[in-house]
Amino acid sequence: MKSAKEFMAEVIRKNPGEIEFHQAVDEVVQSLIPFIKKHPKYDEEKILERMTMPERILIFRVPWLDDDGEVQINTGYRVEMNSAIGPYKGGLRFHPSVNLGILKFLAFEQVFKNSLTTLPLGGGKGGADFDPKGKSNREVMKFCQSFMTELFRHIGENTDVPAGDIGVGSREIGYMFGQYKRLKNEFTGVLTGKGVNWGGSLIRPEATGYGCVYFVLEMLKTRKEPIEGKVCTVSGSGNVAQYTTEKLLELGAKVVTLSDSGGYIYKKSGLTEKDLRFVFELKNLRRGRISECAKALKGCTYTAGKRPWGIKCDIAFPSATQNEIDVKDAKKLLKNGCFCIGEGANMPTIPAAVKVFQDAKILYAPGKAANAGGVSTSGLEMSQNSIRSAWTREEVDKKLRRIKVNIHENCVKYGKQKDGYINYVDGSNIAGFVKVADAMIDQGIV
Repeated sequence: MKSAKEFMAEVIRKNPGEIEFHQAVDEVVQSLIPFIKKHPKYDEEKILERMTMPERILIFRVPWLDDDGEVQINTGYRVEMNSAIGPYKGGLRFHPSVNLGILKFLAFEQVFKNSLTTLPLGGGKGGADFDPKGKSNREVMKFCQSFMTELFRHIGENTDVPAGDIGVGSREIGYMFGQYKRLKNEFTGVLTGKGVNWGGSLIRPEATGYGCVYFVLEMLKTRKEPIEGKVCTVSGSGNVAQYTTEKLLELGAKVVTLSDSGGYIYKKSGLTEKDLRFVFELKNLRRGRISECAKALKGCTYTAGKRPWGIKCDIAFPSATQNEIDVKDAKKLLKNGCFCIGEGANMPTIPAAVKVFQDAKILYAPGKAANAGGVSTSGLEMSQNSIRSAWTREEVDKKLRRIKVNIHENCVKYGKQKDGYINYVDGSNIAGFVKVADAMIDQGIV
């Protein structure tokens, strides 16, 4: 059995320059190497080596015409990471930062996240270095149609079922689904995040944010802590942050921050439901900047160029993007009384900062466990599409809540230490690994 250092040296050699992917694999390897040493069958079958190698990578050209009639060209990707327990499942991200290394990191994380849900979903991720910001609806439509003109031949309801991610919301999903339907001449559940009136699921937009809060509720129960009255800092102001905030307000917590790439807003008395409705309109309809809240919302201030981790809080919900909490931020959070972290984004905390939280023995939920609500409800959307039926909001929310409870129970099963501290990183990594690894062994060397 290789040591963690030896294993990572080989991963880095085979995937040069893909820093985010290295980081994601290293976090998992640190948890799994000791476990695999106790269960040598996984080493004999080289399961971890196989799991770090995508089953398939698609890279393609995406040409399209802008409103001035100029030809634009972007690069499209789909990383089909692992299909041992079901069809590839994972979002599409449209953002200038998209590259192969980031998508491999996200696809690798997705394998474990999807396994944790207990649903039959493999792991994948895709996207393009296209930025929807500042583009007209017609330009976004043309890009999405061109993107799907290549992608459609590689996906299907029993093969690969993409969803949304950063830069891909209901508008983009609609345009891509329309082009898929046009090219294939069939109406199937090939994408999730669809409109409710044409095959989508209720609670899907809310699911990642709601699910993150549900997971935090389970963590708080281990310390007999209520969520009512807790001061919460939330980063981001997109889908995940919005619905995390909505659920927290519903449960009686106080949310004092939101942010975007320009800076963060702070309201000491806590955001109200009316404030949140303004943010919904600002971000979802007008696609404006969070700084506008400082002028529109009473008692709200804006700080440019910084993240909200210096604000005093009980619970933090990093819900923007990867690597947004560094060691300095982690120490600020602890100093200001934060005792719980629920990651709404994928890998928002750098490894050294995770160690700071774990050394302090606070409640820390990694993204693969905390933010699995989105893909869980995507799986429920796939089920509804398969049976040509639609569940009520209450039914979907109940199923989502049960899935998050199950994820927490599995994390505790594999992550509880002798002193009673629950290492949710180890718990989620091992629980996610075992289901996929056993399936891979059953299916032979493929």
